[in-house]
Amino acid sequence: MDEITRAAGALLGQPLRDPVDLGGSPRSTVLRCRTATGGSVVVKAFVDEPEARRAYAGEAAGLSLGLAGPELLAADHEQRLLVMADLGDAPTLADLLLGTDPKAAERGLLEWAGGLGRLAARSVPRRAEFAALWQQHGRGLPSWEDEPWQQQNVGAFLGLLAECGLTAPPGLAEELTAVGTADGERYPGFTPGDTCPDNNLITPDGLRLLDFEAAGYQSVFLTAAYCRMPFSSCWCVHRLPDDLARRVEGAYRAEVVVQYPDLAEDALWQAGMDRATVVWTVDSTLHLLRRALPEDGPMHRTRQPVPTRRQVLRHRWTSALGLTGHPAFAATVRLLLAELAAGWDAPELPGYPAFRATG
Repeated sequence: MDEITRAAGALLGQPLRDPVDLGGSPRSTVLRCRTATGGSVVVKAFVDEPEARRAYAGEAAGLSLGLAGPELLAADHEQRLLVMADLGDAPTLADLLLGTDPKAAERGLLEWAGGLGRLAARSVPRRAEFAALWQQHGRGLPSWEDEPWQQQNVGAFLGLLAECGLTAPPGLAEELTAVGTADGERYPGFTPGDTCPDNNLITPDGLRLLDFEAAGYQSVFLTAAYCRMPFSSCWCVHRLPDDLARRVEGAYRAEVVVQYPDLAEDALWQAGMDRATVVWTVDSTLHLLRRALPEDGPMHRTRQPVPTRRQVLRHRWTSALGLTGHPAFAATVRLLLAELAAGWDAPELPGYPAFRATG
């Protein structure tokens, strides 16, 4: 920490002291440091390996747009080091959802959804600027947008089914391939990449986003699906009250319709949301199933309360049963539920703690 603090102080042009570890990941270390004037900044240092270098480029480019998140104060490509403004200790959306105040959790959800929608809408004219920023900070590294992860997931998902001894229903490969290519260029919007509840601060000044490591442009439906599923690729997954879930999705949609007026058409919106649900259900299955088959386990090592992997998978698969426009995928989740989940001794996914007393 001392080495990172010294390097960040030199980059910022003033000494830093008293580093506090805010927790990071295998890719990065995140510190809060005091400045010589009595304020504080947040320092993020990335390790020297390929995915961490791309994460640095995404964070630096995404923050440089200045559309959301903390102000980027300094960046150094060679050291893979960022210094940014400190947003303080406001609660995250995860804190609110796992808490006991339903009104605060409801306000936080609506603020989160509306804020993400505004971000996506306002970002549309700045895609070329983001691409230039990526090249500046990435120095030739391929961006996350250049990685065809949805198409890669198709082959991986078919392989996983075979690994589990399951025969893919006829037409599944073609259906998944079509789903993954439908909306990205027609309705693009900027996303920090990881809009899970613990990366969203609910501050007195509104929503502030954290973690831009996977920043880029993607279909707005892929972000909107986080409102409906909810939180498509996250650990903080419980059920939302039906009425609130609709309002949260509506808050996001109302903002992106400003940029994409045709998304006000219900049939078009529903079709896009169904495609995004398929994409994220495939993705979560790939990330969770191999670990869930031998034994169950919590979605997060330290946070409580959290669901288990089997609870989340069964919820994802059950929710996808109604995707009538994707019959091969609906048949696939029926197969997964019957052949794999039928014997799982895990309770149904509960509601978020903040709303349990209110239904």
